[in-house]
Amino acid sequence: MADFTRIATNIAALQSLNSLQNINNKLGVAQLRLSTGKRINSAADDAAGLTIATKFDFKAKGLGQVLANIADAKSLISVAEGHLNNINDILTKMKTKATQAANDTLGADERTAISNELKQLNTQIDNEVRQAQWAGVHLLVGSNCTFASASTVGSFNFQVGVGTTTADKMSFQIASQVFGANSTQSEMAFNSRDLKVQIGSGTSEWSVASQASANEFMAKVDAASLKVSQGLSYIGAIVNRLDYQEASLSVAKVNTEASWNRIMNADMAYEQLEATKYQILQQTAVTMLAQANMGPQAILGLFR
Repeated sequence: MADFTRIATNIAALQSLNSLQNINNKLGVAQLRLSTGKRINSAADDAAGLTIATKFDFKAKGLGQVLANIADAKSLISVAEGHLNNINDILTKMKTKATQAANDTLGADERTAISNELKQLNTQIDNEVRQAQWAGVHLLVGSNCTFASASTVGSFNFQVGVGTTTADKMSFQIASQVFGANSTQSEMAFNSRDLKVQIGSGTSEWSVASQASANEFMAKVDAASLKVSQGLSYIGAIVNRLDYQEASLSVAKVNTEASWNRIMNADMAYEQLEATKYQILQQTAVTMLAQANMGPQAILGLFR
């Protein structure tokens, strides 16, 4: 019970003031959380929670960048796949023409016309290989090939994890994978020469001038088509792994962000209730403080 007979020290007023200050502090915290949407606005709010949340935020941002890396890797691979599919279509056309040339109903002039068409198809295969680039790097050329300089050939390492281990990286070297890492310099690209389907009169070139040479060329086209199919299979395997990695990391990113959210972000419904409660208490405390300040004045009535 407040003692109003002593006017030098108004205990009731001091208690009411102290209560009002505490209420104002708590109301300020609730209003800050409502305005920022965050439960932790400074280290003083929850030092341990802020430390944990910072780690989660760091990891989530890293996972986000890795997912972007995977998307870029898929785009790169799709470029290689598109050109490789075009090469496969050209080889199919070449097989058709070689099969036609192997028929003895054709004369020398007809076979010459077919040979000229095959040379044009050779040129288009080489164009596909030259056009298959990403950021100036050839995608369908290996490291031991004179078709392109060694500094611009397709050897890529994708960062598909947030760590530095081999599991966090994925290599993409389609030419080396298909032709073999130890192949000679002239056997490391998907161009017509290295696929061994080049038409001409050179020692490493082929002809369809006769039924026998046309049959031999057909076998070379079949072998080249197998190489291209191996390349497409390799691409499919890489894309499948990227898909699984992307799905796994997407789940990890969502879970990490959810953990960060639970620690850092405010429960808006709860904070609204807290703000309303302290607003009411604030009004009550102000009223009680006013009443406490009026108490000592009643003592003055004794001197009238």
